[in-house]
Amino acid sequence: MTTAFVLSGGGSLGAVQVGMLQALSDREVHPDLLIGTSVGAINAAYVAGHGTDKCALDELAVIWQGLRRQDVFPVNPLRHLLAVAGAKPSLCSNRGVRRLLEMHLTFRDLQDAKIPVHIVTTNLLSGEEVLLSAGNAARAVLASTAIPGVFPAVERAGLTLVDGGIADNAAMSQAVALGADEVYVLPAGFACALERPPATALSAAMQALTLLIEQRLVIDVAAFSEPGSIKVLPPLCPVAVSSTDFTHAGALIERARRATGEWIVSGGPSLPAPSRFLSLHHHPHDHSAAAHTCDVAVASTPELVQ
Repeated sequence: MTTAFVLSGGGSLGAVQVGMLQALSDREVHPDLLIGTSVGAINAAYVAGHGTDKCALDELAVIWQGLRRQDVFPVNPLRHLLAVAGAKPSLCSNRGVRRLLEMHLTFRDLQDAKIPVHIVTTNLLSGEEVLLSAGNAARAVLASTAIPGVFPAVERAGLTLVDGGIADNAAMSQAVALGADEVYVLPAGFACALERPPATALSAAMQALTLLIEQRLVIDVAAFSEPGSIKVLPPLCPVAVSSTDFTHAGALIERARRATGEWIVSGGPSLPAPSRFLSLHHHPHDHSAAAHTCDVAVASTPELVQ
């Protein structure tokens, strides 16, 4: 049996995947291969080098809890002006993400990882998915996290590569093609319980991207030809944390660990129709108490609020 973990994108909500990884590890579920997209590529690359034992995942949790928005999305008014004027290719530099990778990656090339890891990117010119399985690991992850307009694209082998979530947020078919018999999908989810629309351009762009990612995931999971091999972990719900807000990582990790553990114990991996967890929805603020029923790991599809 070959088990793949597929980690999707979601900005700061990538912290949720740490709790999911901890819950899986607690129950001796470990990956034989990893596929990561966007922030999921960062988590996948870390796990590919450090493994999924308790010590490694506790350290990953510490890393996430130490992050702040400026570490990932550095605000530089001059750069923003230059980007608007066409003198810079993106609003933010990717130096912060590159620094994180330099500090915590244990391998230089993807093929040298302890656990095989594959990184999903998008060809900016064609929109086609490009799966990176060899070559410089840090540049591959930078490409997968290169949100167009927010971070600079990465040139590789004559291609201009950007965020993998645009083409294929959860590369389930890739996992099967790589030999996986069992695929665990770890979605970061999206902020479904914001009290008001995002106030900044960056936050609005990230919210829109996470909604796009979730919508694509719903379609892909529902259409997948081998549903019995796909186990979609339920994303946290409700979530009132913006995908650019890194100050709640600890709480998100703990919630995800608990919810995923309950889901596993309740037989979640063997239940049919994994897409039932993934419907796009919103919880109005005055319905927040009722919305907490969605946080039960075996909950049915959340109520849709028009």
